[in-house]
Amino acid sequence: MVNTTPVDPLSVQDSASALPTAALPLKAAVVSRPAYPPAAAIPTQIGPIGIRFDFNQGARILVPERATGTWHVRLRDLDSGNILFESQNTGALVNSSKRWFVRFGVEIWSQDGADEKIEVLSHEFDLDDREVLILFPVGTLGDVLAWFPSVARFADRHAGARVTCALSALIIPLLQDAYPNLNLVTHAEVVERKLAETMYATYAVGLFFDDNACDWQPTDFRHDGLHRTAAYILGVDPTEMPPHMKLPDESRPLVEPYVCIAVQSSSGCKYWTNPTGWLDVVAFLRAAGYRVLCIDQKPAHGSGLMWTQIPHGAEDETGDRPLVERARLLRHADFFIGLSSGLTWLAWAAGTPVVLISGFTHPTNEFATPYRVTNWHACNSCWNDTKHRFDHHDFLWCPRHAGTSRHFECSRLITASAVTQTIRRIPGFAGHTTTQPHAAYLT
Repeated sequence: MVNTTPVDPLSVQDSASALPTAALPLKAAVVSRPAYPPAAAIPTQIGPIGIRFDFNQGARILVPERATGTWHVRLRDLDSGNILFESQNTGALVNSSKRWFVRFGVEIWSQDGADEKIEVLSHEFDLDDREVLILFPVGTLGDVLAWFPSVARFADRHAGARVTCALSALIIPLLQDAYPNLNLVTHAEVVERKLAETMYATYAVGLFFDDNACDWQPTDFRHDGLHRTAAYILGVDPTEMPPHMKLPDESRPLVEPYVCIAVQSSSGCKYWTNPTGWLDVVAFLRAAGYRVLCIDQKPAHGSGLMWTQIPHGAEDETGDRPLVERARLLRHADFFIGLSSGLTWLAWAAGTPVVLISGFTHPTNEFATPYRVTNWHACNSCWNDTKHRFDHHDFLWCPRHAGTSRHFECSRLITASAVTQTIRRIPGFAGHTTTQPHAAYLT
């Protein structure tokens, strides 16, 4: 439950370094550098007689070495009423194993020989007028958009706290004007400005695959759904809610009716592998009078023998363009068609009707949309099956049927007719009446 280590205060290591590589967030685990900026080397809050404590990546208590007598340290969960840990020592760093949100109570007594214990510190977790840091991994778009509403709820629940969020510089322009109460910074800024030195509490939000003890998340994210896992980590209401975005230009970019599509993703299991699926759908949309804009980052993407490219008939709007530009296109599109990928979550945030084609994820993994397309007759939902550990290094990952005729059948057996029938259910389809941002966003 808790690590208790005798320490020299000058050599205390960041508690985040205990995070095993296998438990790093999906996209962050690909790189060798740490997934998150480190916590302060020693606890940031100063107590009596050399004691230091904080709640940066769990409860951390540093009691100094003493030549005689002992310290008695106790950690409690103020909400459950449970005593989580007790230790008797002559000087140690105590670090709770649980790094998600817990309202800890910290009690420390001093005892000399047979003398009665004397309480020297009693502190109950309280974020009022405190600095809090919430860390997101970089290199991922959809995950951060899915998780950000939980940060907003956290800030509302702890209204007296000063909340800083560390995330990718590419995503900050989408969110910063919509959340003026939150301080949005990059990982580099956390390090350069030494922000960790002032933090009372720090929480890391991510996908922790091999966290069998639930030290970094109170419940396995594959049970919760991608977006709800952040709420459980931060101790807030997990009810689904898209993030807000304020864009520098909210005007409609095209006069003609149009639809956005995104055919690529970070792994082959996310692709729609029906050989004629995209071609048939694009032809269907063009016949209905729509311009079809492909907004993937690259015109072609894949690995080994598996590649995909802009479908014939779709217009090339690929490229390294600012996300605010993508969001503007999506906000005014009649609807969006995509996969379990970042641009799909961006379309959700923009308030655009989303046709989501996915077989390898269970519908609970993503936001609710009435236009979800899954073939339940095929193998499905392996991503949310805790028996299978996703391998982000294997572009062809298919844990149940790799190398057989059923490889990727979850999406291959989703037909174009299933997608076009779903599209026909979208209100206003082929009516071409959309001239303003979608009502779902405006509310």
